[in-house]
Amino acid sequence: MGVDIYERVEIFYKSVKTEKVIIGKSVAGRNLYAVKMGEGAPVGIAQYAIHGREYILARLAFLHFEQGLAKGSCWLIPLANPDGALLSERGLSSVREEKEKKRLLAMNDNKEDFSLWKANLRGVDLNVNFAAYWGKGKKNLRFAGSENYIGEKPFSEPETLALKKFTEKIHPDYTLSYHTKGEEIYWYFYQSMHTCSRDKGLALALSRSTGYPLAYARGSAGGYKDWCIQKLSIPSFTIEAGGEKFPHPLGEAGLKDIMAKNARALYDLSDAIWQEGLL
Repeated sequence: MGVDIYERVEIFYKSVKTEKVIIGKSVAGRNLYAVKMGEGAPVGIAQYAIHGREYILARLAFLHFEQGLAKGSCWLIPLANPDGALLSERGLSSVREEKEKKRLLAMNDNKEDFSLWKANLRGVDLNVNFAAYWGKGKKNLRFAGSENYIGEKPFSEPETLALKKFTEKIHPDYTLSYHTKGEEIYWYFYQSMHTCSRDKGLALALSRSTGYPLAYARGSAGGYKDWCIQKLSIPSFTIEAGGEKFPHPLGEAGLKDIMAKNARALYDLSDAIWQEGLL
């Protein structure tokens, strides 16, 4: 059946000669891998594919590692939701226990096609499980399913808790989250006037690098970007990569387009932070 996306990330993790760490485990016990590129400040964290069906973005992380940074260092987390990624890519064959398969089928309206699945293995949408106006998003749900369920409480999931603890340990100067799709950059989450000006300046650098416009995620809350802005008071960005013409989950054509437009995003962001003295 070929190499799945989790195996690709494992191969990448084992092959790179750099500082690296397993920041935690998924619901199913899969490793959450992080690798470091560069040295010194500014320090960033870039996380990819926190939504299952967006697993193609792990391969963008590999490219970013090859491209490097203009200045400083950045921790890359290529696959923030490995269980959801494999469920989207491989379906129920990626799930070990029959009881778990039945529970997932019930959450998926008894459909065996899980290709559009965004959540983790417990049906929690990890990008609405952070403590930043948690539960106040317009699309938030109070029941488990393929998307938008906020969980029982903030950081109820091992994946979000691991990302929280790792972020607090590193205390980065900035973070970047990659999603698909829409070709937009989100940068705002109720910042103060001073930090709003700073963050918009950096977002514009990302816009110049990718060609994507800035946008406001109206009615959205509980995301990793939101939590980083609110809790750590650092610039934090979400890039929705890939055009609307590419259906979920994005395939090779979508990845080619994403890589062409986003290859230098982290490099240019680190350069903007350093050159413009925005921190």
